[in-house]
Amino acid sequence: MSSFHVKSLEEILKKYISNDEHLKEVKRLLYGRSEDNKLEPSEEATKLASKHGFEIQGYRFTAKAECTRLPRIVRIGAIQNSIVLSTSSPVDKQREAIWQKVQVMIKAAALANVNIICLQEAWTMPFAFCTREKFPWCEFAEEAADGPTTKMLQEWAKAFNMVIISPILERDTNHSDTIWNTAVIISNRGRYLGKHRKNHIPRVGDFNESTYYVEGNTGHPVFETDFGRIAVNICYGRHHPQNWMMFGVNGAEIVFNPSATVGSLSEPLWPIEARNAAIANSYFTVAINRVGSEEFPNKFTSGDGNDPHTIFGPFYGSSYITAPDGSRTPSLSRDQDGLLIAEIDLNLCRQVKDFWGFPMTQRLDLYANSLQHATKLDFKPQRIRE
Repeated sequence: MSSFHVKSLEEILKKYISNDEHLKEVKRLLYGRSEDNKLEPSEEATKLASKHGFEIQGYRFTAKAECTRLPRIVRIGAIQNSIVLSTSSPVDKQREAIWQKVQVMIKAAALANVNIICLQEAWTMPFAFCTREKFPWCEFAEEAADGPTTKMLQEWAKAFNMVIISPILERDTNHSDTIWNTAVIISNRGRYLGKHRKNHIPRVGDFNESTYYVEGNTGHPVFETDFGRIAVNICYGRHHPQNWMMFGVNGAEIVFNPSATVGSLSEPLWPIEARNAAIANSYFTVAINRVGSEEFPNKFTSGDGNDPHTIFGPFYGSSYITAPDGSRTPSLSRDQDGLLIAEIDLNLCRQVKDFWGFPMTQRLDLYANSLQHATKLDFKPQRIRE
């Protein structure tokens, strides 16, 4: 990575493209629309963000007016944040400090009338899986349905009439205390709605997650909420188009992608994958990444021949939201806590399906048959030679 620090792509565009018409055309090419269609958060939400030092941005996605359906307007939100205390602090103190930070950001979302909010991957802890150490990091794991984080968020969800997606490190006490990477979904009435476990586990760079948990076993659930049908594609699953596809097959209208990823590994892929998924599956996507660098007590290696080190990062934030037509918001910054809000019309999902016909031309039967053959031990690739 370059030593030249870029806070955000938007900052560079505004700084070096002074001609408004040129800037609009560049945004059309980059983001699929020339106007940002900004949504101004409430004054109370803006003041709270300013007081606590986090960014807040809002945007709109509209749909065509219809005769037979009313607009289905929903506000969705994404939170990106850094950890608070040193990773050598007691586990309970680290978690409580993050709780306190994020609670303020959720309150700001409530003041901005957000209906569904999603937090970043493993939001209650540092992303310690780089260390390959089991202690104390496994202590962050908690039960999905009635762990302390879920109980706390149930109160917030009910108080704010907000669906909350809480990605945590799960401890499954019903199955030999197994650990999973899990997203918990809490309804706007404060009820535990269900969970989804991460389907694809990385084994690349400092992401040594298979030391702690394996691939999930919950399939591709879509959760029907008062504000639309939602799903969660956790982090590394964004690299797998079939993963995105199955949430669409099951009827998702919004798919959240809570992540934790670093610039030296994945940043060139980041603005493409969730956007492409929105296009291919005719739904909204919300890509979320944490910010900051995290320093651990003991040195670890990255398997790349470089010296052992104690710092993991920087995580580059850049959270963004994409509509089914491929248009997207600008990103939050690469280095600052932030709340991203979008007011969307879910009618756009069907309108895009009608226009492009992707589901109609998807040919699931063709690929189901081919994939079934590909999974067999005696499979031979379909290749033709002279």
